[in-house]
Parts: sequence; structure tokens; C-alpha cells
Amino acid sequence: QVHLVESGGGLVQAGDSLRLSCAASGRTFRSVTMGWFRQAPGKEREFVAAISWNSFVRPYADSVKGRFTITRDNAKNAVYLQMNSLNPEDTALYYCAADPVSSNYRRPEYNYWGQGTQVTVSS
Repeated sequence: QVHLVESGGGLVQAGDSLRLSCAASGRTFRSVTMGWFRQAPGKEREFVAAISWNSFVRPYADSVKGRFTITRDNAKNAVYLQMNSLNPEDTALYYCAADPVSSNYRRPEYNYWGQGTQVTVSS
């Protein structure tokens, strides 16, 4: 059975940093694109960042570009999201996802999802 488990969320103040981790089990994801999405209360799930299997391609949402960095460790079957200069607008439930169903990895249409980790940023 495939599992994606996120960790690293929490309550921080504006300007702080957090590092989210996503550990995969049940199969290897070293050959597929992985991504991070987030969903705030009352809003749709939105794309944050993605990373190709070889880490060569790492697109970001405009709202996080320059502040967030996505990385992966294929040997550990894991993906990470370093989040710096957090602001209250970053408050959301953050989801790890793997293996997009199409080439449009910005759409929340992936075959595998984690349960999410909450990030709350106070002003």
C-alpha cells in the first residue's frame, strides 16, 4: 500500500521559516514528478511547487517564488519544501503529491496524495 506522509508543519510568526518533509513508502517515486500543494479554508487546493524526477525542473507558484525551495532525495524516497519569509497568506494545509496524471503538473491531479500538514503563520 502506498503512503505519503507529510511532517514539519506548525505555528510560526511572520518572517519565520519551516521545512516540510514528505516520506513515501509502498513504492519508489524516484522516476516521477512530485509536488506540493496547499489549501486554505474556503479556498481551492493550489499549486505550490513541483520537482521532476532528476530535480532539473522545479517550477514554483508566483506567490512563493524566491521564498520556497523544493528538493528531493530519491535514495530516501522523500521530497522537501523549505519555506522562508513566511507570511500569514501562506497559512494552509500543505499536501505532498506524487505522479501527476498529465503533463500539467500544476493541476491538483496526481495519483498519490498525503494527508497534509498544517502551516499557520501569525502576523
